[in-house]
Amino acid sequence: MRTNNLGYPRIGGNRELKKACESYWAGKSPIEHLLQTGKDIRLHNWNLQKEAGIDLIPSNDFSFYDQVLDLSLTVGAIPPRYDALKNGNIHDLYFAMARGYQQNGLDLTAMEMTKWFDTNYHYIVPEFYKNQEFSLFSTKVIEEFAEAKAAGSITKPVLIGPVSYLLLGKEKEAGFHRISLLNKLLPVYIKIIEQLVAQGAEWIQFDEPFLALTLTEEETSALKQAYALIKEKFPQVKILLATYFESLAENTALAASLPVCALHIDLARNPEQLDAILDHLPENLSLSLGVVDGRNIWKNDYQKSLKLIDRAAKKIGKERLMVAPSCSLLHVPCDLVAETNDTTLTPEIKQWLAFARQKIDEVVVIKQLANSENITDAANKLKANIAACESRKTSVLIHNPQVKERVGNITDADARRNSVFEMRKALQVASLKLPLFPTTTIGSFPQTAEVRGWRAQFKKGDLTQKQYEELLKKETEETIRFQETTGLDVLVHGEFERNDMVEYFGEQLQGFTFTKNGWVQSYGSRCVKPPVIYGDVSRPQPMTVFWTQFAQSLTARPVKGMLTGPVTILQWSFVRDDQPRAETCTQIALAIRDEVADLENAGIKIIQIDEPAIREGLPLKKDDWQQYLNWAIKAFRIAASPVADATQIHTHMCYSEFNDIIKDIADMDADVITIECSRSQMELLDAFANFNYPNDIGPGVYDIHSPRVPSKDEMVHLLKKAAAVLPASQIWVNPDCGLKTRHWDETKKALTEMVAAANEAKVLYAEALV
Repeated sequence: MRTNNLGYPRIGGNRELKKACESYWAGKSPIEHLLQTGKDIRLHNWNLQKEAGIDLIPSNDFSFYDQVLDLSLTVGAIPPRYDALKNGNIHDLYFAMARGYQQNGLDLTAMEMTKWFDTNYHYIVPEFYKNQEFSLFSTKVIEEFAEAKAAGSITKPVLIGPVSYLLLGKEKEAGFHRISLLNKLLPVYIKIIEQLVAQGAEWIQFDEPFLALTLTEEETSALKQAYALIKEKFPQVKILLATYFESLAENTALAASLPVCALHIDLARNPEQLDAILDHLPENLSLSLGVVDGRNIWKNDYQKSLKLIDRAAKKIGKERLMVAPSCSLLHVPCDLVAETNDTTLTPEIKQWLAFARQKIDEVVVIKQLANSENITDAANKLKANIAACESRKTSVLIHNPQVKERVGNITDADARRNSVFEMRKALQVASLKLPLFPTTTIGSFPQTAEVRGWRAQFKKGDLTQKQYEELLKKETEETIRFQETTGLDVLVHGEFERNDMVEYFGEQLQGFTFTKNGWVQSYGSRCVKPPVIYGDVSRPQPMTVFWTQFAQSLTARPVKGMLTGPVTILQWSFVRDDQPRAETCTQIALAIRDEVADLENAGIKIIQIDEPAIREGLPLKKDDWQQYLNWAIKAFRIAASPVADATQIHTHMCYSEFNDIIKDIADMDADVITIECSRSQMELLDAFANFNYPNDIGPGVYDIHSPRVPSKDEMVHLLKKAAAVLPASQIWVNPDCGLKTRHWDETKKALTEMVAAANEAKVLYAEALV
């Protein structure tokens, strides 16, 4: 029995990659510093896994931005708008595709970004054209294998499989399906494998996560064709085919029939699939058992994992088994050892956790226990593991009878507004007196180094509560004045007191705890530190009323109360796994409901409850969607429904495809929904238009994830596209997401252009009426 790892976090234990990328983008350090930082992280990761005892160590799991973008560059899937950069600095090209480019007389938009299956990780969506040509443009995967080899490790290169890569992309012109490009793509994969074999690669991992989804006949045929060709060309190469995030289900026989050497399955997400797979496994196929959860931070229960391994070993023998995490460890923090603050993360809770470094050790210990290796040490670790698991089950920290009773007493009326939208809108129009095409932002404004510095000083005790609040009040007032001067209709307070849209709320809710260095990559250099939900959730006191009420006191224009919704808090946290997620989500919904009521009582007329993770939370199996949507939409409605009809409820969603769930989005019954639309050039609005979505919509008119500043004309063009499919009376004008990560100079320019675009749209609409 061997050990296998699918991928390791690439940000560095102290977010070295984030700092190096942002320094390079700002022109503060040369490319050489960024490249060296990447090399240092890779070498650290390989040596760590080698010393721990991992047999199949991944390479090419590192990325400066995103692994899908890396593959697009590797196979030359570079959209034509970047042609001017193709013969220049490859790093300029790479980051232009990720972030846009506005230099040297060029103004290039970034590629679209969306969620990686049901995770909070974002990938850069490949763009495909009818006559697409592929070529080996970047040799990163070969170079990193050679780098690891020179450092003493023969690694297992990791590539997204050819079929999943095509399915992750989008057709950018009509008249073809991207899967038809397989015959043009496969020769590039063959070249990659040739060069890896020449370098001495023995194993290559192909990730085909779409095997966990429903496949068409054409997609099934494509998988068979791709791996038959690879086997024909390279019979000596050991291919490990990896699936994760769900069970193979109806694709079990297909996956087991593909001509590969090993199949990886996710037994953390779906242990029930093991027996079906064992029944279909041919004699020449090994099995990688993903028993250690790569998506969550709870310590593995060795006894449960050993039972699964024993079941498999009895059927096919230990020599055909590998022990592994369920998926890449990209989704968990680097190392629990870095958590040294016992006040933030108490020893009792810490003993229940495992981060990436600890999960590597878990994989090795499980293998030792299954193989009866290193008996004394492994037995002691099993004993400690049993004690930690039992401690969690019996801890008094976890259960709150009052919270459970309140959840049990929820009625249907608690999840309904008093009146239908048409009646509410009439009251809101009369109360708010907003113009046509009203302008607003999504919530946050730039958090400068100075603002972050104040927070750090306050936490260290170098600033008193009063000093800290005075600094934040000054920043808030300046932001209110800027919004008034710019001409925005509905203002926000800027959220300068908040570290993160989930962490900020979790810090004030019971049942949550936090880490000091539990950072996880969300996209590019953007890292988040998810809260840990370990017990029943409740709200001891108001969380946002003070700052919202202060901002509203500074202006006659409406200021939105800004909250994060229950589903998003759930999705973007490490969630307890000892009760159904639906129950935890309902507990959070009740806490947010209390905050909504307090904001309304404080005189706030517009309250935004952000739910960017609604779509992300959908199960990968479509048959399971409705059950999830029932409790997720109900949780939002519980949070949003205690207010009067004249109080306007907004929500925000980003980087999601809504076509399949548009009815459920409408069932949320938010008065206004703001969505990401700029990178997709308003194509997301088709779902709302075709459905005849009844409530108001703010389609994002510029991309805040790119540093480029869009022109007024560009945004007018997008508003025209929106007005072509939606009534003008429904349209709001806003960026596509919060502005926290942007700089003030680009923010001010972009919002000035946005307001000008809204004003021009009003004129154009008035002229059209005449």
